[in-house]
Amino acid sequence: MTVESTAARTPRRSSGTGTKRASAKKTAQKKTATPKGAKATGPGPGSEPQLVQLLSPEGERLEHPEYSALIADITPESLRGLYRDMVLTRRFDAEATALQRQGELGLWASLLGQEAAQIGSGRALRDDDYVFPTYREHGVAWCRGVDPTNLLGMFRGVNHGGWDPNSNNFHLYTIVIGSQTLHATGYAMGVAKDGADSAVIAYFGDGASSQGDVAESFTFSAVYNAPVVFFCQNNQWAISEPTERQTRVPLYQRAQGYGFPGVRVDGNDVLACLAVTRAALDRARRGEGPMLVEAFTYRMGAHTTSDDPTKYRADEETEAWQAKDPILRLRRYLEREGNADEAFFAALDEESETLGKRVRDVVRAMPQPDPMAIFDHVYADGNALVDEERAQFAAYQASFVDSGPVDSGSAGSAEGGN
Repeated sequence: MTVESTAARTPRRSSGTGTKRASAKKTAQKKTATPKGAKATGPGPGSEPQLVQLLSPEGERLEHPEYSALIADITPESLRGLYRDMVLTRRFDAEATALQRQGELGLWASLLGQEAAQIGSGRALRDDDYVFPTYREHGVAWCRGVDPTNLLGMFRGVNHGGWDPNSNNFHLYTIVIGSQTLHATGYAMGVAKDGADSAVIAYFGDGASSQGDVAESFTFSAVYNAPVVFFCQNNQWAISEPTERQTRVPLYQRAQGYGFPGVRVDGNDVLACLAVTRAALDRARRGEGPMLVEAFTYRMGAHTTSDDPTKYRADEETEAWQAKDPILRLRRYLEREGNADEAFFAALDEESETLGKRVRDVVRAMPQPDPMAIFDHVYADGNALVDEERAQFAAYQASFVDSGPVDSGSAGSAEGGN
């Protein structure tokens, strides 16, 4: 699989019935219009939410009075680095999806289409900043130096995370929707009490914005002026629920009700995501409190590998967003400005293939966990009920012990049964 094939992947056509597709198309027509240029029409009456954009879908640089200066230090080498980050993150994600389809992983949550939001914001962080992710921030993990293969242990069922959060200031993945925003807020309050000038960032999706935990974290962070950035990746769909089922106003405007600013950025523009996140983090470090960043992007694939998006969204919607692909957008800019040649892209293709092979090899070599280990750390000092359950489970496991070789007659019967 080459960089070209991953970046220019054609969305699969729906295989459902005509009624199903018509229903999905009707739902898509109700959704908020896709942003064009520097503005987009939001779901709120008469609202014209500003969209921060520094790179057009055609790969042209755009200027912004507030945010352009924040990426003035970006060099051609930096641009190639951002492109490499996105391509390799997408390749890793594609390998993980394939491994799940092959039965090597129990589940996988793809980030396809959200690479710019994650790489842009991830590269805005300092080493001493702390990240609280959901379960889809594979690109941010890449930016924090977490080995991609360490992300797969939990999805294979061999560990509870696979990395030390304090080694990279990147917390373990959070499966419970929205709860990490409270963890981030509490951590940020502690950072402020310690007098540190570092910042905290919490990632969540548009669906999580409806959770009470997120509302509570907004309240506490505002009241205590916590140095936290809330980074919402609005990928338009909370599984099968469209954004208008989550809010009557653009998500970033919710921050106003809590007393801190919000901004909407083109989530498929890696430069804009970098600039806006830098500004939000700098603001937090200066002691000016929280900020909400809404990265307006799109989930190109399924919510997870157990989901079938063809049941609830139309092909036309996906194809419209495909034209805004974040990787192709930056490639066009690199080629337009002469900042990358064919040798660079070819070398990256080769690196991508190497990464894919390493991911496959590492996953298949992961050792099976001890099934009895689930009882070891439930209570620090032990518990009679857990001890009883351990004994019962041990007896159950022992009942599967092979009783010996099967004779030829039995083997023949088994083969016939298959």
